[in-house]
Amino acid sequence: MNDGFTKAVFFLPRISELREVLPVMKSSHTAVKFSMLALAFLISLNSGFVIAGQEKEGAKSKARLPGARPVIHAINYESIQQALDALPAEGGVVMLPPGHFEIDQPLVINKGDVLLMGAGSATHIHNKNEEGKDAIAIHPPEDAKLPDGKPDPKPRIWRVQLQNFRVTGNEKSGRGINAKWVQEIYIHGVTCSYHGSDGIFLDFCFEDPRVSDCLITYNKATGLNLIGCHDIVVSANHFEENLDALRCADGYNLCMSGNNLDDHLRDGVIIENTYGSIVCANMIEECKGRAITLDKECYGITLSANVIAHNGSGIILDDAHGCAVSANTFTLLAADALKIGPKSGRITVTGNNFSNSYIGNGQVKRRTNDLKAAGLTLDKTRGVTVSGNLFSSVRPKAVEVIEPTSHVLFGNNLLIDVESDHEKLTDSIIKNTLVAPAEPVSKPAEK
Repeated sequence: MNDGFTKAVFFLPRISELREVLPVMKSSHTAVKFSMLALAFLISLNSGFVIAGQEKEGAKSKARLPGARPVIHAINYESIQQALDALPAEGGVVMLPPGHFEIDQPLVINKGDVLLMGAGSATHIHNKNEEGKDAIAIHPPEDAKLPDGKPDPKPRIWRVQLQNFRVTGNEKSGRGINAKWVQEIYIHGVTCSYHGSDGIFLDFCFEDPRVSDCLITYNKATGLNLIGCHDIVVSANHFEENLDALRCADGYNLCMSGNNLDDHLRDGVIIENTYGSIVCANMIEECKGRAITLDKECYGITLSANVIAHNGSGIILDDAHGCAVSANTFTLLAADALKIGPKSGRITVTGNNFSNSYIGNGQVKRRTNDLKAAGLTLDKTRGVTVSGNLFSSVRPKAVEVIEPTSHVLFGNNLLIDVESDHEKLTDSIIKNTLVAPAEPVSKPAEK
């Protein structure tokens, strides 16, 4: 028996004493309540029951787990920043409770191996600053030093994680999350909305940045802006009504998959000066501008199995080489479902479907004021394979050729209910192309 139990028993009446007192106390409702509570307390002591939030006395005396650091609970501090400042140099965990927390200065994380974790959207950090300051700033300390004590000319911090909270701003605030020189950053389950600039900005976080399962919405600039990042994973996020959804510049090895992009005020995905990347299995709908664009010397990129629907235009290759566009569904694009421009070439286009909202038997699903559906534009380009694609009821043409376009392998494509310029291709091979009228309309069966 531990000391706590002995002391408790010493101050409480024995069971035999309670039996003698209870008959006398029956007339008193308060006394009966007291006796019942006393009995319950004795039972709890005997059963080893521990009240929530307390520790067993024996647990306190046990040896602490070697190497462990305590979790910092922000609820015990006067501010979230004070809780972050309490982290040791080795890093640690800061747990945010549910609540609405207003800030007017950036929350700064300048240590590595840190996890900042909330209670889902019930943890809401709101940046009320109107001077363009960010909500969360993650960067190495300004006085970072090398092991010999000299200033570090290229400071880095590693492995910072943000998880399970909501951070919002206003039209005059800065970015939601601004991370610079943070390696292996991981942002998961964060809602980042209504900021006056980018939702999330990763600035030369070039080792393995990961952004997944986030909701990135209503930001005045880019939802996720990646500059100088390498080996990037962007997966299973929702982007809505930012200016642009995602921009990746001066990087490589972007893996963007399983995201939903909707209702952007300008473009969906902008990739510039980047190579060795894949954009696949994304839903990109109703961007006022381009769904995906590759520009500024992109090469070695695959765009595959995306649904490109109801945007201002689809995939625009302004300056791209050695890229594949395959198995995408292009539907209801106002102009240029796929455009390969004069500075692009050596492109493979295969297995794509270019269509309107046709649903059979001469009918379309969309209203008469929403019938635009564009095809492929080859704009003074060279060295393109166009094979195994289907073009149906797109306007004005399935394939528009802007001369001079040459050295195109155009074969095994099916063209239904369209006009096309593919015969204008020069120094090209045009083979096994089937041009067909629209399907006949069947009459209703007579009763």
